[in-house]
Amino acid sequence: MSRRKNSPNRKNHKKKRIVPEYEGTVLMTREGFAFVRIEGQEEDVYVKANKTRGALHGDRVRVAVTQEKGGLAKRRSGEIITILERSQRPFVGILHIVGKQAWVLMSSKTMPYDIEVPVPEGGQRGMKVAAVVDDWERGANCPRGHVVDVLGMPGENETEMHAILAEFGLPYRFEKSVENAADKIPDTISDKDRKGRKDFRQVLTFTIDPTDAKDFDDALSFRKLENGNYEVGVHIADVTYYVQPGTEVDKEAQVRGTSVYLVDRTVPMLPEKLSNKLCSLRPGEEKLCFSAVFEITPQAKVLNPWFGRTEIVSDYRFDYEGAQAIIDAGAEAMKQEFGDGTECGRVPDSVKEAVLILNGLALKLRKRRFDNGAVNFERPEMKVDIDENGKPVGVHQKFFREANWLIEEFMLLANRSVAEFVATGGKMGGKALSKAKTFVYRIHDEPNLEKLSGLRDFAGHFGYKVGSIENGKEIARTLNNLMVEAKDKPELGAIQILALRSMAKACYSTDNIGHYGLAFRFYTHFTSPIRRYPDMMVHRLLAQYLGGGDSASLDYYTLQCKHASEREVVAAEAERESTKYKLVEFMQDKLGQEFDGHISGVTEWGIYVEIEPTKIEGMVPYRTIRSDFFAFDEDHYRAVGRRTHRSLRLGDAVRIRVKGTSLEQKLLDYELVEDLPEMDKADSDEQVKRRKR
Repeated sequence: MSRRKNSPNRKNHKKKRIVPEYEGTVLMTREGFAFVRIEGQEEDVYVKANKTRGALHGDRVRVAVTQEKGGLAKRRSGEIITILERSQRPFVGILHIVGKQAWVLMSSKTMPYDIEVPVPEGGQRGMKVAAVVDDWERGANCPRGHVVDVLGMPGENETEMHAILAEFGLPYRFEKSVENAADKIPDTISDKDRKGRKDFRQVLTFTIDPTDAKDFDDALSFRKLENGNYEVGVHIADVTYYVQPGTEVDKEAQVRGTSVYLVDRTVPMLPEKLSNKLCSLRPGEEKLCFSAVFEITPQAKVLNPWFGRTEIVSDYRFDYEGAQAIIDAGAEAMKQEFGDGTECGRVPDSVKEAVLILNGLALKLRKRRFDNGAVNFERPEMKVDIDENGKPVGVHQKFFREANWLIEEFMLLANRSVAEFVATGGKMGGKALSKAKTFVYRIHDEPNLEKLSGLRDFAGHFGYKVGSIENGKEIARTLNNLMVEAKDKPELGAIQILALRSMAKACYSTDNIGHYGLAFRFYTHFTSPIRRYPDMMVHRLLAQYLGGGDSASLDYYTLQCKHASEREVVAAEAERESTKYKLVEFMQDKLGQEFDGHISGVTEWGIYVEIEPTKIEGMVPYRTIRSDFFAFDEDHYRAVGRRTHRSLRLGDAVRIRVKGTSLEQKLLDYELVEDLPEMDKADSDEQVKRRKR
């Protein structure tokens, strides 16, 4: 008998499929399944609960993509191979103690498991605590960790705000050593401090800020020139003169990256000695600044920018309402007194005239910016009103008018001019140097064309004819025209949401690609060093280059830009969470009440509705809708009833009833108010029961 040769069986042999692997960050859900976010990729990887290998929210992992779906689902799924790094961000829960054992009981949207911990010192049963996971041994029922902070009793305002900060790994106090280091910085300005500075103390200077502002990091100076032009100075607190690199205060500011603005408080990047006193441009006090000074024609043409260190005295402190009163009065402003908006009583005619001239210049700069392709749309910004105990008592919309735009346009002018100066080697109006010196830019990429195409299709359902989306400038013009056309229409909010989703996120980078949303080739952040560390980096780099210094380390600043961008995102998330908490708290006594609203989101599990006039968002699960079974139609941003074929579309007007509130999860449940015939009510009640079962 002859032997067969050991050769592959061609019929049965299958080529082994290569499974792509990536590194990413886990986004865990309450139900235990997760998504892995991979840097540089838009689509996350879905991971079933039994494929997570003990990974938790925030962990750095390696994930294998085992399946990719096209069509409407457009989802890729996979499994976590290994945990590369455990997150050090705490989880917040309720401490439960039994004898000598303790657990942190979770009710978080991102943590489905309780954490076993040693009994913490000072911790009592029922208190809210923050705990970090150390490990999760195979076979153990839950992860093990330790308590890093005892926050207090649930429901108390201090406890809940500290809990939000702890959940995002944000500090709510300074270490004593940092405070002591700040306290040692001299309060007085010496002749040595003034050396090499331009003296603007005799030039009319003022600040315009919100009424409740405590730190004033920017001021405007104004004077007329003999040639008919104006000199406008943008003066920024010289924080980096006081905070030297490598000092304890600097290291802490670098780690924080930014100030954080919760509903009821500011968590500053710098200790109060600096943020509210030494570096705050308070009226009547001599202050050291880093300035951008411009000659500007009456037509708002910018000439001869100058950058350098200065000394100023702010003559007036306006709030936005006071400055707006002067603008509204216009030419009549010279005949009226405006004491309410300043701390200095009667405002002289020369100051009123300066405000009016600056406003005229700002409006011209603003128009030119939009003519050049800046995107001009904003979602309504809502502000929660709270009492002295932190309890929410109202919600109102913040309106932005000429006084806000006045400050905005001159801050934008300073920011883009500083960036252009460095990028072009001082040749303003020229091209960027091929080997420009290392710098920190604020960049914003062009929109996602696929998402813009979806927006065009969606707007088409309402009868809007959306123009070209082929190039950057045309996209901006198209979007601006669409917003104007949809103004005051029910679908405006939905169109704004989809337009915002199509936009890239702005971030910090040493690689300048320009700022699409503002239509600037060069842009940076120079104007807020009290509250943003990137502005401090910009001040140091600009000072170095003005002094003829060599280019700074590209690798170092690239890493710093990445860190600053990450801290900005974390701060924004914490701010949103504090607002959500207060909005849910505000709605707690409104159970059963009905409101008109618009559909603000459509998902696989339900619709989201923003109610009027507060824009407070809650969810209506499909399973609670009595009239029909609804299925998600992702391509058309709608849910469709299987029996009635009724569509619930993004932007549709609906009426809802407040069904439930969850402060712990910061969620609101709404239900649709439906006009059902009597015969259908019994059937629909039975449908709801079956779906719940």
